[in-house]
Amino acid sequence: MHRPAPSPSITSAALVLALGLGACQSASGDYPSLAIRDIERAEGRFETVETPALDVPEVPTGLTGTLPERLAALSQSARAAHERFLAARPGASRLTAAASAASVGSDAWASAEVALSDLDSIRSDTAIALADLDILAIAAAVQSEERTAIDATRAEVLALIAQEDDALRDLRAQIR
Repeated sequence: MHRPAPSPSITSAALVLALGLGACQSASGDYPSLAIRDIERAEGRFETVETPALDVPEVPTGLTGTLPERLAALSQSARAAHERFLAARPGASRLTAAASAASVGSDAWASAEVALSDLDSIRSDTAIALADLDILAIAAAVQSEERTAIDATRAEVLALIAQEDDALRDLRAQIR
């Protein structure tokens, strides 16, 4: 079997590489110390500096009454909107069921779309209460106030909105 001789460029490249790597090795084996140098040592004490308390202005919310009164009003508003949603849902369900086999643009399809739009509008009324609760939560956070009651009411309204979103998604799936 005959092997071709290596080309001169490959041989010279290998030689340059070997010489270059050899230059990286120290003959004495002394490497720089990794110990902390004097200049790298931190000395002295760092004392905390007293800072004045922040003067945070009150965040306007547009809601009146004490916090429990405002939370009760927002919760009642969300529940009232949710009741309207639940009352309108059966009619929308009948219309979307009738439109499930109808073509896009037909009268049945248009009636179902109007019913779904009405439900969307009622859902928006529920979400308005959530937006007001978000404002209260932000104001409480900025002013470092307790948010437990706000968060509980907010979770209640979020649960109502989640139910409405699920219902809307199920109804929309029937006509698309």
